[in-house]
Amino acid sequence: MHRPRSVYLDRSAVEVTVLRRADRTPVPRHLGSTCIRAAVQYHALLLMVVIAAARPSVSQTYGPAQPPNEQPSTVRGTVINAVTHAPIARALVSSTDNRYAMLTDGEGHFEFSLPKTDNNTDNRMGHGSFFSDSAHQMWLVAGTAGLLALSATKPGFLDDPEERSQPATGPDGEISIPLMPEGLIKGRVIVAEGDPAPGINVQLFSRLVQDGMPRWVQASTAHANSSGEFRFAELLPGTYKLATTEWMENDPAVTMPGGQLYGFPPVYYPGVSDFAAAGTIQITAGQTVQADLPITRQPYYNVQIPVANSELNAGMNVTVSVQGHRGPGYSLGYNAEKQRIEGLLPNGNYLVEATTFGQTPAHGTVNLAVSGAPAEGPPMSVTRGSSINVHVTEQFTSSDWNGSVSWSIDGRSFQVHGPRLYLQISAESADDFGQGSATLRPPTGPNDDSLVLDLAPGRYRLRVSSARGYVAAATLGGVDLLHEALLVSPGATTPIEVTLRDDAAELDGTVTGLPPPSATAQGPFSPGFSQAPVWVYCIPLPDSPGQFQQLPVSPDGNFNALAMPPGSYRILAFRKQHPNLPYRDPEAMQPYDTMGPVIHLSAGQKTNVQVWLNSSSE
Repeated sequence: MHRPRSVYLDRSAVEVTVLRRADRTPVPRHLGSTCIRAAVQYHALLLMVVIAAARPSVSQTYGPAQPPNEQPSTVRGTVINAVTHAPIARALVSSTDNRYAMLTDGEGHFEFSLPKTDNNTDNRMGHGSFFSDSAHQMWLVAGTAGLLALSATKPGFLDDPEERSQPATGPDGEISIPLMPEGLIKGRVIVAEGDPAPGINVQLFSRLVQDGMPRWVQASTAHANSSGEFRFAELLPGTYKLATTEWMENDPAVTMPGGQLYGFPPVYYPGVSDFAAAGTIQITAGQTVQADLPITRQPYYNVQIPVANSELNAGMNVTVSVQGHRGPGYSLGYNAEKQRIEGLLPNGNYLVEATTFGQTPAHGTVNLAVSGAPAEGPPMSVTRGSSINVHVTEQFTSSDWNGSVSWSIDGRSFQVHGPRLYLQISAESADDFGQGSATLRPPTGPNDDSLVLDLAPGRYRLRVSSARGYVAAATLGGVDLLHEALLVSPGATTPIEVTLRDDAAELDGTVTGLPPPSATAQGPFSPGFSQAPVWVYCIPLPDSPGQFQQLPVSPDGNFNALAMPPGSYRILAFRKQHPNLPYRDPEAMQPYDTMGPVIHLSAGQKTNVQVWLNSSSE
């Protein structure tokens, strides 16, 4: 079940103010989603109406209390289809404490009576606060009594994680709760002879944006039934790929002890043998796609690869790629007792990679060919990964820094010094299905100020951030690691050069095209915002040293960034957050080229910009 949206409403307040941090900016809004399977699968959109005793800590703003006879006595609303906006009949609306429950009528309406408030309650707190976290959106208010949490559910519908605006309210305060129709991918795994393949697993992969780059990530696995049929439900709009897993034939009627083994190699939709060549499936809200997967029975042969320098191989992760193209499907295991990699594979040419576990991983690769007989590959020699030093150049104009970090080793505590106080560096694989990640090696003692990354060979994306100043550059051998991949080869010794500066630029801006305050409906449950929350994104141009920034916009349309790294940026404004913005992929960002102005920031410069609000559908 996707995490529900939570809303708290003040029975006595009409106006709600935005909760801000110390820098007077609205709190960012992130809505996560998690799938939970139950006996009856459904998704809930949680709407919380708070009727609680006055709590002065909620807000510093005071307002007149509503007279008791003017306080609303009911919560009413409509559950609607988020795509068609049509009402959803027979959606279950219930309270989490089981005090209230009802099905929406044919027009999607529901209504609950609220308990009376205590006339002696201190209702001076006529304002509340709005904020959200990864799980909830909510209004926190004072001047009420009691807690009522409502959830709306309907089989075939789910919450929309991209929807960041608060539930709409009409002039009479009726709440509109949207639910998104689920997407479906269903199909059948068919043996080449036309028979079904019962028991085989089918994997679903989703194209997601992680830290600004699109990547393929396994979403879920389905088990084909006795007819070979599979089904993936509760899918959000997006791009997907399908693949079968290896399936070894185990029918005793056709499998003789000591005889030839047969199995079904992985197949990638619509029927190719390489994940990279697999077709993509585009799913829109409410769409159902039929995707059949044909598989072919093939002989499998025992394979083994001896592993040298056994002192490094207490355990290892083994990956198998067809003709060197990384992807899911084939598998081999490591036998520590016999010090070899072993398993079963059909005919083909494979790249076998192994990475040992531990803080300083060792890595090895071997090419293996299987052609109609058991195969033994050449011995694999695993070698320790590269220890890459990080050199830091501080170009600070101010000495005003009082940070401190404590470290503990073997029960001894000490203070670390230098850039380790404020610099964070990590690396993760830049390839789909690539293995390996690393953070800075811990200090060995109070005098160890070295910065070292231990990495196995491969391609990585470097993540560098600083609590002091900003990262002006990070390079290795002339490669800009803020925008390009870090290539680690065996035995690499070239250090990473990081430059830190504190002469950041400042950006002030205004978003134009916001709806006027009168556009917001007012009612006993109206949030009272002048417009839905707006977000600004500062996207560095491909050849710019700038760094990505996400900025909240205040209700009056203004935004500010006090420490912008110098560079050239495209400024985009949207009605909701865009967590899947592929800002590190120039090709994927081309459709945004006309959606906002470009600015150029120099060191220490203060710039003002106006940016228009893009449609919420973008």
